Amino acid sequence: MDDLLVKLRKIYPANYAEIKKAHDFAEEAHRGQKRSSGEDYFIHPCAVVEILADFGFDSSTVIAAFLHDVLEDTSVTYEQLREEFGDEICELVDGVTKLDKLQFVNREEAQAENFRKIFFAMAKDLRVIIIKLADRLHNMRSLQYLPPEKQQRISKETLDIYAPLAGRLGISFFKCELEDLAMKYLYPSEYKYIKESVDRKKSERQGFLNVICKQIEEKLKEMGIHGEVNGRPKHFYSIFKKMHNLHIDIDQIYDLLAVRIIVDSVKDCYTMLGEIHTMWKPMPGRFKDYIAMPKANNYQSLHTTVVTPYNETFEIQIRTYEMHRIAEYGIAAHWKYKEGTTGKDSELDSKVRWLREVMDAQKDIDGAKEFMDAVKINVFDDEVFVFTPKGDVFDLPVGSTPLDLAYKIHSAIGNKCIGAKINKRMVPLSTKLSNGDIVEIITSNSSKGPSLDWLKYVHTASARSKIRAYFKKEKKEENIERGKDMLEKEAKRRGYALGEIFTPDILESILQRHAMSSEEDLYAAVGYGGLTTAQVLTKIIEGFKKEDNTKKEITPDMVSTVEQKPHKHSKSGVLINGNANFTVRMAQCCSPVPGDEIVGYISRGRGVSVHRKDCPNVKGMEEERLIQASWDSDGDESFNATLIIVSDNRSGLLASVTAQIANAHLGIVGVNARVDEKLGLAEISVTVQIKKASELEDLVKKIKTVPGVLDVKR
Repeated sequence: MDDLLVKLRKIYPANYAEIKKAHDFAEEAHRGQKRSSGEDYFIHPCAVVEILADFGFDSSTVIAAFLHDVLEDTSVTYEQLREEFGDEICELVDGVTKLDKLQFVNREEAQAENFRKIFFAMAKDLRVIIIKLADRLHNMRSLQYLPPEKQQRISKETLDIYAPLAGRLGISFFKCELEDLAMKYLYPSEYKYIKESVDRKKSERQGFLNVICKQIEEKLKEMGIHGEVNGRPKHFYSIFKKMHNLHIDIDQIYDLLAVRIIVDSVKDCYTMLGEIHTMWKPMPGRFKDYIAMPKANNYQSLHTTVVTPYNETFEIQIRTYEMHRIAEYGIAAHWKYKEGTTGKDSELDSKVRWLREVMDAQKDIDGAKEFMDAVKINVFDDEVFVFTPKGDVFDLPVGSTPLDLAYKIHSAIGNKCIGAKINKRMVPLSTKLSNGDIVEIITSNSSKGPSLDWLKYVHTASARSKIRAYFKKEKKEENIERGKDMLEKEAKRRGYALGEIFTPDILESILQRHAMSSEEDLYAAVGYGGLTTAQVLTKIIEGFKKEDNTKKEITPDMVSTVEQKPHKHSKSGVLINGNANFTVRMAQCCSPVPGDEIVGYISRGRGVSVHRKDCPNVKGMEEERLIQASWDSDGDESFNATLIIVSDNRSGLLASVTAQIANAHLGIVGVNARVDEKLGLAEISVTVQIKKASELEDLVKKIKTVPGVLDVKR
């Protein structure tokens, strides 16, 4: 520990007092805690700090690294931490802290929610993920002390999330070591085979590498170009991936060795590329220009694979010193030697636009698992580079289509897209893009806009979000109708009637969960694809079953055995098998009123619901639960009835309709109106309170006399 403090005093002389304070605070907070290895727990935060200090991160990152586990694993509170170290440090520590105090359905949901929390914190300050990566790296280095099942789970999480994220941030040191350590536990036999194969030929390859490097150094001197040359072997996991993807053995891999040439300028890079190709024969199809087309993590370099007269192949990478710094440190290069730099500066922000795109798209993503699926596609996928006919270059995840490109260029381009050409040939919009494709997006101002089917074709969360936004804004009424119809059909397929199970309490719960204000918003979200029928209906059925367990269920047998006695007045206005002693409610799907032929349905946990006999939902109900129902002639209750009025769209229409309702001395429960501009028609849905069917019939006749009204129906 003393050696670490000496090192930190040299690196951060101006901020050493605050760093020492964090060291002492964390040491005291973790006192008595042990790691799985039996060592003092405080060894872990110290190791994380050393990794970050060696990378040259700012003092705030180092302070937060000392404290990164105190909120999660000790009795220290958020308020105590903020009082001691201020808001900046506290937010960094909180961003790294897992959501262990919340209850989740399963481990997968917990993992997804934790990663969503990290990404939100990372969008505010990138140092959160840097600390998390260093934390994971040290944990992977000491994974041998954990049980095998934990080793497997943590290694898979590392390979699926942390290593790709380090790669996306350009920190190759983190990425390579995380991948190799994870492979050691996930693919132990393959790891052992590759390690032994590489070690066996290590001295032979090193000798060959020295000869190659010397020849290149002589060429640099001959050309008068300042630079340096070094060689390196590929890391084990990259060899494993190549063997697996190409179905080849290690002896068939051309570029087990890589030679790196580092020069002063871009011009020198291309000059040396030409010289290399005169010295050795380049392999066709193995040249990549990442200087002209940088990777999304800002990596730049020239890559070429060459064959020597000795029939040995190797890869050569040519880059400038600045490019090399970015290649080694990635986003971390932004902090190196820049004390006081935060994770919130505009230069840095421009380099991680992909993160902004993911966080923008997440606004239309419901559920942590779907969020993580979107992250894996848009952050961790390999990339393809495509061109527009004007020569602009765009990078997209592998699997993207012309629609993804259209929406990446601009929302308006995507919405007006009617076709696409790839390399001057018309192609379906679902066509996958390949590296080097020239893609022309064909648009039309008379386009009707995107199709919901496009959600099946697009690959990026950004494009999916923009398509949903269009439907959310432009087609709300259609979405409401479509969404309700989709839910009703799906409920029927599962053996339920939506009107029976979608209770007000369940609706309120779902609206709160999705931050919506009305039932129409929920139907619209299903209609435009923002929510799936499975997402919504699963919650409805779960809620219904919970209510079912809290109430005594009425069964057909119970109804049939009720003693037939002279009934008292029914509070509901309906008799079930001639009896007034049952809980009864009117079905919202058909809103029966006195005078309608009715039937009862014994619902699970909610008494008997009453439907009109001609209600479409009745056909899909379980016959054994249908029961005789009749109106109580002694009743004096009011009932809600809804009328649909179709009319020419004219000024004062709604006032004329409501005037007729007032003249009939009926109360209005609710009104909804919409206009079809193309047809010039208006549709008004009005719910009124009545006591008998004759009142409704009279109202229908009166409304039909209103000028412009074409039809009135229930």
